[in-house]
Amino acid sequence: MDKIYWLFDVAIHLNKYLDILVTEYGLWIYSIIFLIILLETGLVVTPLLPGDSLLFAAGALAWNGKLSLPIIIILCIVAAILGDAMNYWIGRFLGEKLLTKYPKIIKPKYIEKTKEFYEHYGNKTIILCRFVPIVRSIAPFLAGAGEMTYSRFTKYNIIGGIIWVLFFTILGFLFANIPIVEENFSIVILIIIAISYLPILFEIYKNHKKSKVE
Repeated sequence: MDKIYWLFDVAIHLNKYLDILVTEYGLWIYSIIFLIILLETGLVVTPLLPGDSLLFAAGALAWNGKLSLPIIIILCIVAAILGDAMNYWIGRFLGEKLLTKYPKIIKPKYIEKTKEFYEHYGNKTIILCRFVPIVRSIAPFLAGAGEMTYSRFTKYNIIGGIIWVLFFTILGFLFANIPIVEENFSIVILIIIAISYLPILFEIYKNHKKSKVE
């Protein structure tokens, strides 16, 4: 429970934790942010790392002059694209084996939810899933394990990575100077997390309603 509480505390107070890391590690903070984005998008087993909220918080710190917005944007775009590419190749070479051998780590319900996104949105899932936690970490893996060619995947990967990073970092940068946002930053982060999970919650509700009818 202590670990869960700590993770929750980090998630909603990212600005404070990032501020501490900037003070303690200086320029190394860029490497830390790069690594978190890379792992969240690059490993199918780490879907709960804070992607959206981290980008937003980094953008907010850039407004305060504690981080460089251009450096954050460039590094995070590179991390997002490399992460998805890494995830794709893990899926291509180890997909079936990992799904069969580690069902408790790569949960079947997450796989099914991502497959539903593919059925509904097709290849554009690689772009759209950037804005959906959990699905964001699994979609590239399934693309590699499935039929999507790497050239086609790369196109959607690059577009999605650029849009995702720009959206949240610039949003954080623009909203950071608004007093009500600055004073209630934790609530704003919670709202971002809640909105990010809305597509998943909607799909769960829809499936539940459908199963009751059947």
